[in-house]
Amino acid sequence: MVSGGFVVGAAADRLRLRFDIGYDGTDFAGWARQPGQRTVCGEIEAVLSVILREPVVLTVAGRTDAGVHATGQVAHCDVAAAALDTRSLQNDPAQLVRRTARMLPADVRIKAAAVVSTDFDARFAALRRHYRYRLTDAAWGAEPVAARDTATWSRQLDVSAMNDASATLIGLHDFAAFCKRRDGATTVRDLQRFSWSRDEAGIAVAEVSADAFCWSMVRSLVGAVATVGEGRRSVQWCAGLLEETSRASAVPVAPACGLTLVGVDYPPPDQWAARGAVTRDVRDAVGCCGDARGDDVRSE
Repeated sequence: MVSGGFVVGAAADRLRLRFDIGYDGTDFAGWARQPGQRTVCGEIEAVLSVILREPVVLTVAGRTDAGVHATGQVAHCDVAAAALDTRSLQNDPAQLVRRTARMLPADVRIKAAAVVSTDFDARFAALRRHYRYRLTDAAWGAEPVAARDTATWSRQLDVSAMNDASATLIGLHDFAAFCKRRDGATTVRDLQRFSWSRDEAGIAVAEVSADAFCWSMVRSLVGAVATVGEGRRSVQWCAGLLEETSRASAVPVAPACGLTLVGVDYPPPDQWAARGAVTRDVRDAVGCCGDARGDDVRSE
């Protein structure tokens, strides 16, 4: 029997849940589980395991590093279909939003929950990840109410020059100069957007999108372009870094606090399986990432 596009009945003793997640990364040691450390994944899995009455293991779109935030993180897990058949959940995964809100700490939230087909994979079916970086060059630093998601730069920044430098990095390149080394991992990425603007408060805001990011890539891109913005480097310096075959020591890594994963794009449901297969094939062929990280994925 099929209901709403999903098989139900005897063949449906397991089901897949998708979660849309937000968190303030300030007090977390990153997304991924780490012994003795407070992590985003650890907090969410613990709460879901209690509610769903079985051990929950999440697969995530981008394993953000310590101090990195998210408003648009995506994860999935597989659980027994009976896990939703309780008086409080009533076979409605959306009820998990309110249930988890009462149990999770204030700095992490599940914002949406839905049953999806097993073709959906939060990591492998993703088309691209979107990050935002907030950087203030105000003499007084970040406004106190924005300090947790805004980094401070000590010199004045020329956003126009930063946009010119960012434009030279767009496209499919080897970003080895901007990535922390991981044995067997490729540093070739398709950077699809990297642009800067000033918001109403005067904060320099970068919008950065790519198919995936290497470890530390987003913050290194920001740090490199900021040195252009402060006048220490020429606009063409960033483009020259693409010739490097290993991490460039001259590239500063911007602070984690300014970085937020704001979204992950997926194809239509009928293309999830094909996208996942393509991504797996590419990564198997080149040894990519191991983790589909967002930037400091360990992704960022």
